[in-house]
Amino acid sequence: MAASADDWPQWMGPQRDGVWRETGVVASIPASGLPVKWRTPIALGYAGPAVAGGKVFVMDYVRQSGETKNNSFNTDELGGTERVLCLDAANGKLLWKHEYERPYKISYSSGPRCTPTVDGDKVYALGAEGNLWCLDAATGRVIWSKDFTKDYGAKTAVWGYASHPLVVGDTLFCVVGSKDGVALALDKDTGRERWRALPAEAPGYCPPSLIEHDGKRQVLFWHGEAINSVEPGSGKVNWSVPLKPSYGMAIAAPRKAGSLLFASSYKEVGALLKLGSGASGAEVVWKGNPKNALYSGTASPFIEGDVVYGCDADSGSLTCVRLSDGERLWQTTEPTTGEGKKGRYGTAFLIKHEDRFFLFNEQGDLMIAKLSPKGYEELGRFHVLEPSNKTFGRAMVWSHPAFAQRCLFARNDKELVCVDLAATVK
Repeated sequence: MAASADDWPQWMGPQRDGVWRETGVVASIPASGLPVKWRTPIALGYAGPAVAGGKVFVMDYVRQSGETKNNSFNTDELGGTERVLCLDAANGKLLWKHEYERPYKISYSSGPRCTPTVDGDKVYALGAEGNLWCLDAATGRVIWSKDFTKDYGAKTAVWGYASHPLVVGDTLFCVVGSKDGVALALDKDTGRERWRALPAEAPGYCPPSLIEHDGKRQVLFWHGEAINSVEPGSGKVNWSVPLKPSYGMAIAAPRKAGSLLFASSYKEVGALLKLGSGASGAEVVWKGNPKNALYSGTASPFIEGDVVYGCDADSGSLTCVRLSDGERLWQTTEPTTGEGKKGRYGTAFLIKHEDRFFLFNEQGDLMIAKLSPKGYEELGRFHVLEPSNKTFGRAMVWSHPAFAQRCLFARNDKELVCVDLAATVK
């Protein structure tokens, strides 16, 4: 995917790896805070923003009836309008919007989940009930669309569609809740189906991931039963390793380091895999148990050298784990729910920048920190926005931010905020 260095055109950044490569940004956060460039009102949503070509793309939901209760397994019935918004990245002004009536019947019903994916002059947006749109990035004109329920006989999973669409070459990859095949490949320009693969009872919530190993490209799909590798052009299944997440909660993307692949989910479901030659297969190196590893919830982990960092869904702690055997080296709730405060699914989204990490947590705080096998060292924090949603008795915001144009772009259920992160020239 072509993208300039200061764009963030999809979930997890230009290379979908959680690394921010832009230079000239702050190394720490001063006690006086950071300058806010603009704030723009938006409606409900978990969907993070994408930034490309001087524009910000984000989805939201304008509720007109019903009530969001956030009862994990009970669905809410809402009436309202789902929207794709395009804003000017310089000032937050609305450039265009695409909106449509969309009743919801899902749990945690506060809006869309997926960050839009921008590819050249097109933007791809997937709503919480399976409405997929290919829009002209300049005008919002509909180029093509799909309705996963009507077009594929899919059934929306209890927590909605949350798998961010992936573009590789001329193909768009999505997760569709169809028993005929949860992995879906479409021509990105026309929407024509190229293939479907991997029949499964539960599609999961994990976004498709592109990896390259031993000269072979593979697209990974982790559904409710197994992690699978498919050949991008044909959908041929290269390999499949059983790894069944509790309640179908494959959410966090598997992360690759060399020939190793780490995958984790709630309730002690986690494993380290070793990839075979080419795309020939994968074998389990170790599986987690209640006393080791980390079990990711809403945020994907990050592999750094010989360790992996991530937010453990059960304890709510940022956790450092040794990659070779899963031993926990340290845990802290300081960057997630607050020092000394435990909370299930405590969340901070980790983005690597040079020798430090930017973390945006569920309290609406931005932190800069050094992470090492020895511990967590915070280099300042700034309260960006209020946590406008609630779960497990606490306020939270669960939305992956974007880092582009030397700025942070973050949202809750009320506003989208742009914070200036440019280093001061001395």
